[in-house]
Amino acid sequence: MTTHQLHPIPALTDNYIWALHDGAQAWVVDPGQAEPVLAWLAAQRLQLAGILLTHHHGDHTGGVAALRAATAAPAWGPTGEPLPDGVQHVRGGERVALLGRSFEVIEVPGHTAGHIAWYCAGFAPASIDGPVDSAPGFASASELASAPAPGSAPDLVSVPAAASAPDPASARGQPLGPEGLLFCGDTLFSIGCGRLFEGSPAQMLASLDRLAALPDSTLVCCTHEYTLSNLRFARALEPEHPGLADHQRWCERQRQAGRPTLPSRIGLERALNPFLRSREPALRHALQRLAPKLALAGFDADAAPATPEALQTGLAAKPVFESAPRWTADVHAFTALRRCKDVFV
Repeated sequence: MTTHQLHPIPALTDNYIWALHDGAQAWVVDPGQAEPVLAWLAAQRLQLAGILLTHHHGDHTGGVAALRAATAAPAWGPTGEPLPDGVQHVRGGERVALLGRSFEVIEVPGHTAGHIAWYCAGFAPASIDGPVDSAPGFASASELASAPAPGSAPDLVSVPAAASAPDPASARGQPLGPEGLLFCGDTLFSIGCGRLFEGSPAQMLASLDRLAALPDSTLVCCTHEYTLSNLRFARALEPEHPGLADHQRWCERQRQAGRPTLPSRIGLERALNPFLRSREPALRHALQRLAPKLALAGFDADAAPATPEALQTGLAAKPVFESAPRWTADVHAFTALRRCKDVFV
């Protein structure tokens, strides 16, 4: 039986290039740099079989050309976005075979106009290698000093279990099973979501709703180590939330040991991530307390999505039984939350 391994390769300042391999061939997701990938492939004696992209930003595509030149590996990315030469374009609902599995394309616009995610249901790696981070600036000196020496055997990352209660840490450390695997780029972060560079709040809310509907145990492989900064914002909103406090302590221990806080799980994000909870009255009241002017602006007509078309794009993704006025109110609330996070320091 083939054993698949998942490995986060640190790159740039705070990126992870996710690599999935079977001991012989590897696929990588959003390679913003080629050098860390090539070094890792050589150290592991692996052949690069393919590249998956979620969107066009340079910190996710900057290494594609060099990787393809060195390995001739094929690459796939979203239709309608400017991507490096030779990348094959895919749309929502299409699938790509990867290490004997089928990964589905999910369209999740918002961060960029054509952003996609890659999802494989009922599948997870046998283990997750969490290397000590060695990228300049990626970890603090104290974090690196407390981490195992380079070249030592990789440690297994403890992945938070799915959370159905305010305390998401109660079932951590369980063996990995057939959870499902999601590479979501910059749409969903642990305890956060991406900024809106090209899409509308309606699009982003609908995209997050799509991802939040995945099974609780789905592994969430986003591409930035933003969890602690996102927790600062979430705890400013809800300082008494016990689950947030517990998760922050766990994440701090991970980073102090030079380990990632990722992957997360959909269940944990649904329980703790404010951007997946923007419909909750308690969260909206917390936003009003933290930033009343911004909260009110989110409900102002002038602060709504810029065009009827943008709002309709998000509405089209909603169940037919959900009314337009209710969806509009949800978009306004999400807009306020995203704007508050944009100016949070």
